[in-house]
Amino acid sequence: MVLVRHASSVPPTRDGPDDLTRPLTPEGLRQADELVESLTALRPAAVWSSPYLRAVQTVRPTARALGLPVGTRRELREWDDGLPFTDDWIPHYARNWADPSFARPTGESLDQLTARAVAAVRALARAYPGRLVLAGSHGTFVSRALRGFGVPADWPFLRRMPMPAVYRLRFTDPDADPQTSGPGL
Repeated sequence: MVLVRHASSVPPTRDGPDDLTRPLTPEGLRQADELVESLTALRPAAVWSSPYLRAVQTVRPTARALGLPVGTRRELREWDDGLPFTDDWIPHYARNWADPSFARPTGESLDQLTARAVAAVRALARAYPGRLVLAGSHGTFVSRALRGFGVPADWPFLRRMPMPAVYRLRFTDPDADPQTSGPGL
């Protein structure tokens, strides 16, 4: 399994585009193209993505080079933080990382995201036994998936995670924790 955090995207603004349709920047599109050589060398059997445009745009060039479609799975989406738009989101996120069981009324806790992320990754590993799957997603999703597999991915880890970032998870058994490698590990 290869988890890919999306490339540089248009920052969120109060006036949109919304989180689902926020695209990559021109630099992000270039970054996605630069991933093609290294990701195609892994010879993935399938390419999946969060339905969010920036994640799809990050893995699409690799899928095209491989002649594979990009399937989308809702469970690969970014964290549903429940936070209304704010330019001052950092203290809110830091609070959630300090107390991962905390959830805003319309959102999910980081503990819930961890469970969703681990289940989504395990489901893909089970669906493609012995084969490599490429999955495009988001920084918080990737860091919480890694954490769920025993990697000490914390708030500073997420803050340092590059865009894009590629993490390799090697499963010998989809029910066991994988060996992991990638930036910051």
